[in-house]
Amino acid sequence: MIFPEVSVVIPTFNRADLLPQAIDSVLSQSYTDFELIVVDDGSTDSTQEVLSPYRGKIRYLFQENRGVSAARNLGVKVARGRYICFLDSDDLWLKDKLREQVDRTKAEPWARVSYTEEIWIRCGRRVNQGKRHRKYSGWILKKLLPLCLISPSSVMIEKGVFEEVGLFDESLPVCEDYDLWLRIGSRMPILLIEKPLIVKRGGRSDQLSSIYWGQDRFRIRALVKLLSRNGREGREEILSILEEKCRIYGQGCLKRGRIAEGRFYLNLPQLMREEL
Repeated sequence: MIFPEVSVVIPTFNRADLLPQAIDSVLSQSYTDFELIVVDDGSTDSTQEVLSPYRGKIRYLFQENRGVSAARNLGVKVARGRYICFLDSDDLWLKDKLREQVDRTKAEPWARVSYTEEIWIRCGRRVNQGKRHRKYSGWILKKLLPLCLISPSSVMIEKGVFEEVGLFDESLPVCEDYDLWLRIGSRMPILLIEKPLIVKRGGRSDQLSSIYWGQDRFRIRALVKLLSRNGREGREEILSILEEKCRIYGQGCLKRGRIAEGRFYLNLPQLMREEL
C-alpha cells in the first residue's frame, strides 16, 4: 500500500453549514499527496447529509460526542501520512498551504513541527492581529507561555512527535492546543512559515472560546503540567506566567463570590515553588 505524505484531520461537531467549505479548501490544494480524514464528534445536525457528495474523497469517522481533542486524537491514530495537519471546520486553507508547508519543512531538517501566519475574519470582517500575536520561529517556548500563538489549523506535525510528547489532553475542554504547543515547544524548535496560508473565522456563539468563562484556569493546568515535567529548563519564566494567570483568575473568582476557588489559585504559585 502506498501511504500519503500528509494526513489532514478535520474534527467537526454540528457544523454542517461550514464543513463543506473547509473540505473544499483542502480538496482544492495545489499539493495533492494527502488523505483527508473527517472525524464527526457525534453531530446531530445534517453533517452526514452534507458529506454525501464527498464519499470516496474523504475518510469519514463517527464517534460519540467526546470533544474536539478526542476527535483530533482519533484522526491522528488512524492517519497514514508522515505528517499530520489539522483544520478546524470553521476555518479555511489557501490553495498553496500544503505545498508551501511541505516544501519548507523538507528544506529545514530540524523542522518536525511548523505553523503559518494567518488571516483573521471576525463576524465576517477581516481584522488585524495585535502586536502580542506576533509569531516566532525556532526555540519559542518563552513566546508560547503568555498566550496561544499557534492555530491548530496552521500546523504540520511529523507523526512521530506525538509519540514523544503525547496527544491532545482530552480532559481539557478548551486550551488543549495551548497545552500541546507547550509540550512541543519545551522539547523541540518550531518553524514559522512567514506567509498567511489559513483563514481563521471567529465570532460565532458556538465556538468553544465563546462558551467557557475563565479559560485561564485551563491554561494554568497546562502550566502546572509543564512545570512538573520540564525539569529546570525555563522554570522561572513558566512560574512567572503562572503567577500572572493565577492572580488574574483568582481575583476574578473573588469578585464573583467564589472565595475558596479564588484563594486556591492565588496560593497555587507559592505551592508550586515549594514543591519544586
